[in-house]
Amino acid sequence: MSDNAVGLTLKAVGAIVEKKILTDTVKIFRAGEPVFNPDTGQYEPGPPVTVYEGPGAIFPAGGPSMVLHLAGQPYVNDTPSRYRLLTPLSAPVASREDKVTVLASRDAPAAGRTWRVLDIGETSTLPVVRTTWVDQNTQTTTGNPK
Repeated sequence: MSDNAVGLTLKAVGAIVEKKILTDTVKIFRAGEPVFNPDTGQYEPGPPVTVYEGPGAIFPAGGPSMVLHLAGQPYVNDTPSRYRLLTPLSAPVASREDKVTVLASRDAPAAGRTWRVLDIGETSTLPVVRTTWVDQNTQTTTGNPK
Protein backbone atom coordinates (compact mmCIF):
# COMPACT_ATOMS: atom_id res chain seq x y z
CA MET A 1 0.00 0.00 0.00
CA SER A 2 1.46 3.37 -0.97
CA ASP A 3 1.64 6.41 1.34
CA ASN A 4 -0.83 8.18 -0.97
CA ALA A 5 -3.52 5.67 -0.04
CA VAL A 6 -3.30 6.55 3.68
CA GLY A 7 -5.26 9.80 3.30
CA LEU A 8 -4.98 13.09 5.08
CA THR A 9 -3.07 13.43 8.32
CA LEU A 10 -4.42 15.46 11.25
CA LYS A 11 -1.72 18.03 10.55
CA ALA A 12 -2.91 18.36 6.95
CA VAL A 13 -6.55 18.68 8.05
CA GLY A 14 -5.50 21.30 10.61
CA ALA A 15 -3.75 23.32 7.90
CA ILE A 16 -6.89 23.23 5.73
CA VAL A 17 -9.12 24.30 8.64
CA GLU A 18 -6.74 27.11 9.59
CA LYS A 19 -6.70 28.42 6.01
CA LYS A 20 -10.41 28.04 5.20
CA ILE A 21 -12.20 28.46 8.56
CA LEU A 22 -9.95 30.42 10.94
CA THR A 23 -10.25 33.53 8.78
CA ASP A 24 -10.98 36.12 11.48
CA THR A 25 -8.32 37.83 13.57
CA VAL A 26 -9.01 37.33 17.28
CA LYS A 27 -7.32 38.48 20.45
CA ILE A 28 -7.37 36.67 23.80
CA PHE A 29 -6.44 38.89 26.72
CA ARG A 30 -6.67 39.02 30.51
CA ALA A 31 -6.56 41.64 33.23
CA GLY A 32 -3.10 42.91 34.02
CA GLU A 33 -1.57 43.15 37.46
CA PRO A 34 -3.15 45.88 39.62
CA VAL A 35 -1.26 49.16 39.62
CA PHE A 36 -1.08 51.47 42.64
CA ASN A 37 -2.37 54.99 41.96
CA PRO A 38 -0.64 57.36 44.40
CA ASP A 39 -3.19 60.11 43.71
CA THR A 40 -6.10 57.99 44.98
CA GLY A 41 -4.21 55.62 47.26
CA GLN A 42 -6.01 52.74 45.52
CA TYR A 43 -4.95 49.84 43.33
CA GLU A 44 -6.47 50.06 39.86
CA PRO A 45 -6.62 47.49 37.09
CA GLY A 46 -3.42 47.40 35.09
CA PRO A 47 -3.35 47.32 31.30
CA PRO A 48 -4.65 44.09 29.78
CA VAL A 49 -2.14 41.37 28.89
CA THR A 50 -2.47 39.82 25.43
CA VAL A 51 -2.37 36.03 25.56
CA TYR A 52 -2.87 35.43 21.83
CA GLU A 53 -3.52 37.48 18.71
CA GLY A 54 -3.96 35.78 15.38
CA PRO A 55 -6.24 33.59 13.27
CA GLY A 56 -9.42 32.31 14.85
CA ALA A 57 -13.17 31.94 14.45
CA ILE A 58 -16.24 32.35 16.63
CA PHE A 59 -19.26 30.07 16.12
CA PRO A 60 -22.60 30.00 17.92
CA ALA A 61 -23.07 26.77 19.83
CA GLY A 62 -26.54 25.95 18.58
CA GLY A 63 -28.65 28.68 20.13
CA PRO A 64 -29.84 29.74 23.57
CA SER A 65 -29.71 27.25 26.41
CA MET A 66 -30.58 27.04 30.09
CA VAL A 67 -29.41 24.44 32.59
CA LEU A 68 -31.35 24.12 35.84
CA HIS A 69 -30.16 22.72 39.15
CA LEU A 70 -32.43 20.31 40.99
CA ALA A 71 -33.52 23.24 43.15
CA GLY A 72 -34.69 25.05 40.01
CA GLN A 73 -32.05 27.79 40.09
CA PRO A 74 -30.06 28.66 36.96
CA TYR A 75 -26.55 27.25 36.79
CA VAL A 76 -24.17 30.11 37.58
CA ASN A 77 -22.05 29.72 34.41
CA ASP A 78 -24.87 29.01 32.00
CA THR A 79 -25.48 31.62 29.36
CA PRO A 80 -28.04 32.31 26.67
CA SER A 81 -25.21 33.35 24.32
CA ARG A 82 -22.79 30.42 24.32
CA TYR A 83 -20.23 30.37 21.51
CA ARG A 84 -17.15 28.36 20.54
CA LEU A 85 -13.82 30.03 19.88
CA LEU A 86 -11.61 28.08 17.48
CA THR A 87 -7.89 28.79 17.33
CA PRO A 88 -4.90 26.93 15.90
CA LEU A 89 -3.32 24.30 18.12
CA SER A 90 -0.24 26.53 18.23
CA ALA A 91 -2.22 29.21 20.13
CA PRO A 92 -1.87 29.25 23.93
CA VAL A 93 -4.71 27.77 25.97
CA ALA A 94 -7.04 30.47 27.29
CA SER A 95 -7.92 30.55 31.00
CA ARG A 96 -11.31 30.95 32.61
CA GLU A 97 -12.34 34.63 32.71
CA ASP A 98 -9.95 35.67 29.92
CA LYS A 99 -11.61 37.91 27.34
CA VAL A 100 -11.78 37.46 23.57
CA THR A 101 -12.42 40.10 20.95
CA VAL A 102 -12.68 39.87 17.18
CA LEU A 103 -10.27 42.38 15.67
CA ALA A 104 -11.14 41.73 12.01
CA SER A 105 -13.75 39.61 10.25
CA ARG A 106 -15.41 39.16 6.88
CA ASP A 107 -18.63 39.57 8.91
CA ALA A 108 -18.20 43.28 9.74
CA PRO A 109 -20.62 43.31 12.75
CA ALA A 110 -18.47 40.65 14.46
CA ALA A 111 -15.48 42.98 14.71
CA GLY A 112 -15.30 44.63 18.12
CA ARG A 113 -17.57 42.17 19.92
CA THR A 114 -16.22 40.60 23.09
CA TRP A 115 -16.64 37.26 24.83
CA ARG A 116 -15.70 35.87 28.26
CA VAL A 117 -13.90 32.51 28.40
CA LEU A 118 -16.07 30.03 30.34
CA ASP A 119 -13.48 27.28 30.69
CA ILE A 120 -10.00 26.40 29.49
CA GLY A 121 -9.69 25.10 25.94
CA GLU A 122 -10.83 21.56 25.28
CA THR A 123 -8.31 18.85 24.53
CA SER A 124 -8.65 15.82 22.30
CA THR A 125 -6.72 12.76 21.23
CA LEU A 126 -7.50 13.77 17.63
CA PRO A 127 -6.79 17.50 17.67
CA VAL A 128 -7.29 19.66 14.58
CA VAL A 129 -7.98 23.06 16.20
CA ARG A 130 -8.41 24.25 19.79
CA THR A 131 -12.02 24.76 20.94
CA THR A 132 -12.79 27.11 23.83
CA TRP A 133 -16.30 27.80 25.16
CA VAL A 134 -17.08 31.50 25.50
CA ASP A 135 -20.02 33.71 26.51
CA GLN A 136 -20.74 36.86 24.53
CA ASN A 137 -20.34 40.05 26.59
CA THR A 138 -21.34 42.49 23.88
CA GLN A 139 -25.09 42.64 23.60
CA THR A 140 -25.41 45.51 21.11
CA THR A 141 -24.81 45.67 17.39
CA THR A 142 -22.40 48.59 17.78
CA GLY A 143 -19.78 46.33 19.34
CA ASN A 144 -17.45 47.05 22.21
CA PRO A 145 -14.02 48.39 21.30
CA LYS A 146 -10.99 46.64 22.69
